[in-house]
Amino acid sequence: MFYKIQVEDHIRVAPKYFGLDLNEALLKSIKLKYDGMIDTELGVVVDVINVVNVGEGNVIFGDGASYYTTTFELLAFKPEQQEVVSGKIKDIADFGAFITLGPIDGMIHISQTIDDFVSFAKDKVLTGRDSKKTLKVGDICRARIIAVSFKDVTNPKIGLTMRQPGLGKLEWIEQEKEAEQKITATTEEKKTKEEKKITKDKKK
Repeated sequence: MFYKIQVEDHIRVAPKYFGLDLNEALLKSIKLKYDGMIDTELGVVVDVINVVNVGEGNVIFGDGASYYTTTFELLAFKPEQQEVVSGKIKDIADFGAFITLGPIDGMIHISQTIDDFVSFAKDKVLTGRDSKKTLKVGDICRARIIAVSFKDVTNPKIGLTMRQPGLGKLEWIEQEKEAEQKITATTEEKKTKEEKKITKDKKK
């Protein structure tokens, strides 16, 4: 999920930014430090939104830069267990599919792609044996996060599943909705006919 987070930090403003407006200099310095940062608490920092508050500046002996206690806002993506997310299939291997979730990728094990026995083809297509459903690179899908690990912050791991109702390739979800609507319509039609029949029998 994407979050707007407020952070306070001591920001170093390098001498090359001294000619700029202070807020602009701080914004550039914050972006330099935080853009693309992956942190267990913040998640993945997507962008620095703005500077909220600036404290007094300090200079450290032997360092030509100035330091400011600064409060600022970040836009961050932090995946959470059981969260439902949407993304595009980036790549497919014999063990599963990789899906792009905003700034990072998640992995769907082959056993979690389709509620069926799944086979892998060399042209990077996964196919369900009985359902005949296919999954290929570029497909837009909806999945649920079932595992999150920031053990290696340079390479966070996100595991997902699509083997639950309302999940999978968007085309599958639409087909399932249409099938459910047909079943509901048929059931309602039968119910109406039965009610009419009961009414006729009562009149007799």
